[in-house]
Amino acid sequence: MTDSRLSRRTFLQGCSAVAAAGVLNPYHFTAGAAASDRARSANDRFRIGAIGMRYQGSVVAEKTLPHGDIVAICDVDREMAEKAREEFGGKAELYEDYRRMLERQDIEIITIGSPDHWHAAMLIDACRAGKDVYVEKPLTLTIDEGKLIARIVKETGRVVQVGSWQRSDHRFRLAVEMVRQGRLGQLQRVDVVLGKNVTGGPFEIKQPPPHLNWDLWLGQAPLVPYIEERCHYTFRWWYEYSGGQMTDWGAHHLDIAQWAIGSQPLEVRGQATYPDIPNGYNVAVDYYAEYRYPGGVIMTVADHGRNGIMFTGTEGRIFVNRGAIQGRPVEDLEDAPLEREDFKLYAHDNLDRPARMGKDDSIINHMGNFFDCVKTREVPIADVISQHHSTNTCHMGNIAMHVGRPLRWDAENERFLADDEANTLLSREQRGGYEIA
Repeated sequence: MTDSRLSRRTFLQGCSAVAAAGVLNPYHFTAGAAASDRARSANDRFRIGAIGMRYQGSVVAEKTLPHGDIVAICDVDREMAEKAREEFGGKAELYEDYRRMLERQDIEIITIGSPDHWHAAMLIDACRAGKDVYVEKPLTLTIDEGKLIARIVKETGRVVQVGSWQRSDHRFRLAVEMVRQGRLGQLQRVDVVLGKNVTGGPFEIKQPPPHLNWDLWLGQAPLVPYIEERCHYTFRWWYEYSGGQMTDWGAHHLDIAQWAIGSQPLEVRGQATYPDIPNGYNVAVDYYAEYRYPGGVIMTVADHGRNGIMFTGTEGRIFVNRGAIQGRPVEDLEDAPLEREDFKLYAHDNLDRPARMGKDDSIINHMGNFFDCVKTREVPIADVISQHHSTNTCHMGNIAMHVGRPLRWDAENERFLADDEANTLLSREQRGGYEIA
């Protein structure tokens, strides 16, 4: 257990001082001498530190096991950390504060499965500590966080894979390839259905359980009384920590849609109805967003209908989700298949993918792609730039819903044109001691 009052600034300054002094300590911070940068034999197994062990964080950690050993586990909920340690062999060292884990020079890989409002800080600190990182989606809580992440990853040269694993699923990849190669003619429209946000409240204010460091869980978010429904899985229904379905399913489906479109939006408009429940979930009850892209392509995002993505072109349409890819152009592949050499979305995909694979295989291949790139130092399939742009699109939708008017997007400068109010929502106020810089 560590002192959670240690600020991020103090942490980074202290680690740099230790490295500069050359203190002979097996857990000192030496970003320039990261273990992942050393020569490795073919049989070497990576040493992995896993952060955030509830739900998807444990799934992600489990997918690393063919490639390495989990030697450290971090969670601000001690019960979650202890449970995860037992699940992963009972030997990993436990941490409450991830910053202490990052001081360990022997750890090469970090997985991040924390709530969304911690992704940026943990990722940036891990890169600066010389680690390669697999971070869950969505990449960020705000647009400005993504700008900083893109700069830090470039400066540090770390390999970062974002958990947008639908990029590694054969259905979504095939759909995007077909759009890109004109199998639907000229793309005109993309319709995305994400599903409803959860509603609920008011919820009871309680004392935080003794095994949970509530202050550290909140991090950069406002200091508020503990409500059980604010944390663990249900954090995503509070705008303080996430963005509802727009950044949950949206980080998957909008990423695939925009991958097929091949550009960022020019304009976005949105509408939403918000609950007014004290101490209750505050994401939109009903929502809709519409984006305009170069070439006149329109993308809509709705909360009702069949979950998935519909691509419509001048010569047909296809629907894709995690269970199916359907439409006349798909049926036409029987007579006019796409040859293997036609698949050009990601040239470095050196995984031998089976013709058909399910959800779990997609996640495994996504993780395999990450470790391949750690070894080769190439860019993974869900790199920070593509995921920054996709997550921006999710955030734009939520911002447009909030202000209730059309917004024009300047992709080069990553800000809205002539709308000061909307631009104030590119970032959020961060609580003292948890500033991300």
